[in-house]
Amino acid sequence: MIQHLIVLPVVLPLIAGILMLYQRHGLVRYKRIVSVVATLGLLLVAIGLVNQAASGEITYYALGDWQPPFGIVLMLDRLSALMVLVTALLAVGAVIFACGGDDEKGSNFHGLFQWQLMGINGAFLTGDLFNLFVFFEVLLLASYALLLHGGGKARIQSSVHYVVLNLAGSSLFLIGVGILYGATGTLNMADMASRMSELPAEREGLVVAGAMILLVVFGLKAAILPLYFWLPRAYAAAPAPVAALFAVMTKVGIYAILRVYSLIFGDQAGNLEAIEQSWVWWLSLATLAAAGVGVMAARDFRLLIAYLVLISVGTLLAGVGMRSPEATSALLYYLAHTTLVTGGLFLLAEMIGLQRGKPGTRLVKGRPMVQGAALALAFFFGAIAIAGLPPLSGAFGKALMLNAAEGSQRLWLWPLLLLASLASLIALSRAGSTLFWRSHRGNISGSPLPRYQWVGMLWLLSSSLLMVVFAGPVSDYTQATAEQLANPGLVIDTLLPDAGDTQ
Repeated sequence: MIQHLIVLPVVLPLIAGILMLYQRHGLVRYKRIVSVVATLGLLLVAIGLVNQAASGEITYYALGDWQPPFGIVLMLDRLSALMVLVTALLAVGAVIFACGGDDEKGSNFHGLFQWQLMGINGAFLTGDLFNLFVFFEVLLLASYALLLHGGGKARIQSSVHYVVLNLAGSSLFLIGVGILYGATGTLNMADMASRMSELPAEREGLVVAGAMILLVVFGLKAAILPLYFWLPRAYAAAPAPVAALFAVMTKVGIYAILRVYSLIFGDQAGNLEAIEQSWVWWLSLATLAAAGVGVMAARDFRLLIAYLVLISVGTLLAGVGMRSPEATSALLYYLAHTTLVTGGLFLLAEMIGLQRGKPGTRLVKGRPMVQGAALALAFFFGAIAIAGLPPLSGAFGKALMLNAAEGSQRLWLWPLLLLASLASLIALSRAGSTLFWRSHRGNISGSPLPRYQWVGMLWLLSSSLLMVVFAGPVSDYTQATAEQLANPGLVIDTLLPDAGDTQ
């Protein structure tokens, strides 16, 4: 059974989605039970995969026993195991929250939710570029429908932009993959990496062109400047559990950049080593600056959180651009923190909007809320975590990022990251005072919120405290992951044991 564990993060949500879409007119209770059980099962599988990967051994699963580089391969290392675990933790909170009533606002929510998990997990585990494209399309198709869940003018408008841009990105993805296949003769990432050292000089231009096209595609998924304009409105308009799950969507793009360029264009690539570094570094800094301005300008709590996601994107991509094991370790710790906390904040925003009534999440005065004290406490905790204040994990993650910068990198990253953090703190302070303190006197608005919503929101926000309590083991794991990524030969030797003999 242990050898089949790698494929379960794809198969489990696939089967759960089929069961629920087959019974599309079935009882809501049935769908909730299947979805929650499947998501909790995914979490258990993810924990098992992290435990398996923690030994440092890289393993793979060859579907149909077609061995690489010819067959479909799912690959497990420390990075892919970590990403599947973060996705599972996020999904548990989002699906429990949805059981509080959001899943009844449209049809097929739980089936589509599971299929999006299938696409996300497949993207994290696949070992070749074409299947990375396939899983990108699976998660995007599910996200198109989930974004429209519940309907509404704002969701339709934002979904049009989202769909058009991602269709363009998919077309570019195929073009980039086709160019790389034509230049190298393979789509398996390990095989492509092994061929870089013997690449004829006349093909280097084609490889650079294909790699840059893929960087545009991954940059669109990650929402890097100038490709981020679709994100704030789409995330702000999405249903709360969908927006929470979308918190990991930008991380799929960041993962793809980290995986593809550290493996294929690693130290064995000769003249093509780190061809993405300067582009990612400078665009990440620009994203950080623009997102800081967006945070200050936001006049809706949901939109504010969406810009906080963009600040995290700029921070994480700066870590990718520094291209050192220390920076990679720091960005992986910060990635887990920001994904879970921003997901929790999207859920919290929905709860605040429900209690405020007509004002919703707009940063205007409203009447006092029924559960205002509890919501204010949750907001205070989440604001401290996401702004990067001690003693929660945001401060630890940003300190690791700042410490990883070297030489001239510090002159750029330190002021921009600290100013973006200050902008976040000011914006969150203003939002909190408007939502909870500067309330009109009058009747208390809203009714008590469902317990499922409280459980889902607290599940995600409490991760910040747990990441501080277990900061030692988590940072040790991320450091080992960074060192493994810095040595692409480990993946090549595992998937292609005879590559060294044939070169």
